[in-house]
Amino acid sequence: MRTTKQFVKSGLLAVLTAGTFIACQQTKKEGNSSPAAAAKDGGAASNSAFIIAYVDIDTVEAHYDYFKVKKAELEKKQQAIDNELNANVRALQNEAADFQRRVNANSVTQAEGESTQRALYNKQQQLESKAQNMRSEYAEQENKFNEELQKRLNDFLAKYNADKRYAYILSYRTGASNVLYKDDKYDITTEVIKGLNDANKEATEKK
Repeated sequence: MRTTKQFVKSGLLAVLTAGTFIACQQTKKEGNSSPAAAAKDGGAASNSAFIIAYVDIDTVEAHYDYFKVKKAELEKKQQAIDNELNANVRALQNEAADFQRRVNANSVTQAEGESTQRALYNKQQQLESKAQNMRSEYAEQENKFNEELQKRLNDFLAKYNADKRYAYILSYRTGASNVLYKDDKYDITTEVIKGLNDANKEATEKK
């Protein structure tokens, strides 16, 4: 599904490699204080440390209730579109096959044959147009879903990191990430999922 691909592309406040490199160099120049020491007892980062946290996107997708519900809805819509278009295609194919049988049996006049061919062609064009419209509508819904996801993540992380504890919060996905090494000490995925689910539950109860 394209949703998950776009999800990881947009990421959670993803940063450029160059920015990370510069930050690491700055940390070395300012002292040997470790990120762990700066983050001790959950305190804000000191000026001598540059702390980066990360969120595992695979885990978020597996446990974030809003994502699971909306993804299931989109998949259901996609399946409904596929089923409807496939049924339309089969009906048109059956109609064309029936016409061909009549032609082979010499039971169709030239005028009837030309008229039926035009009708079949028009139906094919209409079906192609219908398929394009349905897929465009689905793509629009999918884009809105991704935009809403990104907004929810950004809004939550802005509140979560209001104390400026972390300089950056990266997104991580197994086999599809620029992160070459990660220390589980800075994995905030569980906290992020809990916060997102609590916010979603609160918003749902208010409706």
